Amino acid sequence: MSRSTIWRILDRDALKPWQHRAWITVRDPDFAAKAGRVLDLYEGWWAGQPLAAEDCVLSADEQTSIQARRRCAPTTPPRPGQAARVEHEYARGGALAYLAAWDVRRGGVVGRCEATTGIAPFDRLVEQVMAQEPYRAAPRVFWIVDNGSSHRGTPAVERLRGRYPTLILVHLPTHASWLNQIEIFFSIVQRKVLTPNDFPDLAAVEDRLRAFAALYNDTAVPFRWRFTRRQLLDRLAALPDLPWPQAVATGPPERVAA
Repeated sequence: MSRSTIWRILDRDALKPWQHRAWITVRDPDFAAKAGRVLDLYEGWWAGQPLAAEDCVLSADEQTSIQARRRCAPTTPPRPGQAARVEHEYARGGALAYLAAWDVRRGGVVGRCEATTGIAPFDRLVEQVMAQEPYRAAPRVFWIVDNGSSHRGTPAVERLRGRYPTLILVHLPTHASWLNQIEIFFSIVQRKVLTPNDFPDLAAVEDRLRAFAALYNDTAVPFRWRFTRRQLLDRLAALPDLPWPQAVATGPPERVAA
């Protein structure tokens, strides 16, 4: 048989062993509860009560190791029928981290560049955000974060709450970055700012990130988030062999009308 005939036979088969999909197994027994309260915040609820109009919800994270790649030959602009040409070889011009907080309810981002990530850089982002309106005067400012070392666990909750009494740090479960809205903004930055990576130095990277954030904020609107706590529970219930099925059955808290 010819190669094309063999391919048609294999392509029609129900099993395709040459295909695969990357997967991270859910391991946190409190995944549903931790992720559920974040999804409730996206819908405007906290602990069964609706958020006040003045409450703020922020989604924050760090984009690490953004390089400045100095191409060994100039990039040529696009021409009719021909894409721009970017030299494959480059010299490394260093790397920086981009820390940002996305306003879930109003749209818009506050960001800053740092030499590296860590507790001190993240605290500077928090200070930058909490010093400006509407966050400075908000009755509650919810910060949704992952479990990175700069804002992990109870020590981070106590550290930030001690400095900002209105700040409520909300941790996602492990392996739940897909529920963090700041990752949507980071994907936009990756496509529109950092690709192709052709920068003479780190100052140029920082200037472009700052200019893009200012331009984006001029027309920013909240992301149309549609994934709910109920859909999360349905998805978890469909996963096979979970070691904690009782956690999946946990429903959303009772909601009380305002």
